[in-house]
Amino acid sequence: MINFRAAVCAALLLFVAPNLVQAQDVTLSSPDGAVEITGNLLGFDGEFYRVENKFGELTLDGSGVSCEGPGCPSLSYFVAEVTLSGSSILDEVLLPALIEGFALRNGFKTRRDSLPGGNFEYTLLRAEGRPAARFSFLISTTDDGFTDLIAQEADIVMAQREIRAAEQKMAREAGLGDMTAASRSRIVALDALVPVVSPANPVTRISLPSLAKVFSGEIKNWQALGGPDAPISLHMSAPGAGLTQAFEDRVLAASGKQFSQDLRYYDRGTALVRRVATDPFAIGITSFSNTGTTRMLALTGTCGFMLRANRRTIKTEDYPLTSPMFLYLPERRLAKVARDFLAYVRGPGAQIVIRRAGFVDQAPERISMNAQGDRLTNAILAAGPEVPLGELQRLAHTLSGFRRLSTSFRFETGSARPDAQSRSNIEQLARALETGLYDGKVLKFVGFSDGQGVASGNQKIALKRAKSVRDKVLSTAETVSVERVELQVEAFGEALPMACDDSAWGRQVNRRVEVWVR
Repeated sequence: MINFRAAVCAALLLFVAPNLVQAQDVTLSSPDGAVEITGNLLGFDGEFYRVENKFGELTLDGSGVSCEGPGCPSLSYFVAEVTLSGSSILDEVLLPALIEGFALRNGFKTRRDSLPGGNFEYTLLRAEGRPAARFSFLISTTDDGFTDLIAQEADIVMAQREIRAAEQKMAREAGLGDMTAASRSRIVALDALVPVVSPANPVTRISLPSLAKVFSGEIKNWQALGGPDAPISLHMSAPGAGLTQAFEDRVLAASGKQFSQDLRYYDRGTALVRRVATDPFAIGITSFSNTGTTRMLALTGTCGFMLRANRRTIKTEDYPLTSPMFLYLPERRLAKVARDFLAYVRGPGAQIVIRRAGFVDQAPERISMNAQGDRLTNAILAAGPEVPLGELQRLAHTLSGFRRLSTSFRFETGSARPDAQSRSNIEQLARALETGLYDGKVLKFVGFSDGQGVASGNQKIALKRAKSVRDKVLSTAETVSVERVELQVEAFGEALPMACDDSAWGRQVNRRVEVWVR
């Protein structure tokens, strides 16, 4: 039997959005009738009641109490309500595909209904046709998603960027807790910001500094980029869109620039790529998952290294403008079906759905040494007095017989803290170790650095980062036995550059920890 008094003492979690149940009088009683709680019912999620009385807000396990009064919900016909708001890229394709996959796995049928303003909802139906849950989608922008969550008009934010400091402050003031905590956000899929042009445009590559100058209006003619003598037409998603804000934060702000006044904005990414595809003098920023018939430009530097966006380079973060797709959650208990759905999106079945929907999944891939051709070529070209041939030979000998995992780790600018995608990778690798996926294997955490400073110092920094990531994975994987898998650390400093060291973004790409498995 559930201990009723213990349930009262554990009443610390808020769990349900205000649209589920309006406050009404109820009396909750223990099975023996010895204890009664009377107050206003603030919420019910199918498992737990949230009641406000003279002692404050209490959360009680529904299996340990009986409910009487006009506010008591029907336990048999309870329908969970979940509202998602934010990025249109997530709610146009990705989240509906995941809901369909979740429903199929759990024996539900689905029904999609239109709502006013272009919004829609998915209803999960039990076998007999009774609704079990409704997922309502408010199609807007990342900005609007956080606004709706703070106003308690949404349960989950769909975001193409991390929460900003001002939004975090408002969330705290609204009683939503620390939205930057690992438990408050999920990376549901991976994507990237990519510059695109018409297939008729002869330009094939661009540097990030030049890209910043183009979208700030400093470069106005294609001739400056090796193209025709024609004005550049600029195209971007809506100002409040996470993609636009991510580009502003990571490309323009890094160069101290602002968007040009000549930008043309689009509410839908599909409209942007259609426009760019038909205009030989247009350039746009879109997501890797939504390029249509446009052609992506490779990113390059003065040293000649090129980085192209593809599934593998996005997974490994070798491509510098990766853009994880987030779900942000309030510090309150969501309905069980919502919690089950959030658990599902992290599982292997969801990764297949994500990939089929055109996005980049997070399932680890193994990359053979034979597939490292471009990277090894770059290493040979960049070799010099500080990285002699012997060091490259040591690298090849050490990693011979190993395969690189697509699970990599990079760090926030000017910090030793892993970035958002890498923090998610730490959790995923820890879970894989706990489940025994790498039992009997050797995992080697290999540190690399940029080329700034003395090579011997960079070697030490790279080794320190490799040890730090390994230790973080181990501390996260609480149940793993070190006897089941061998975890090693190694470092090669600046010996295997991914990008040119003459820019901040290039140096950041080069500072990384890779995982190799044998």
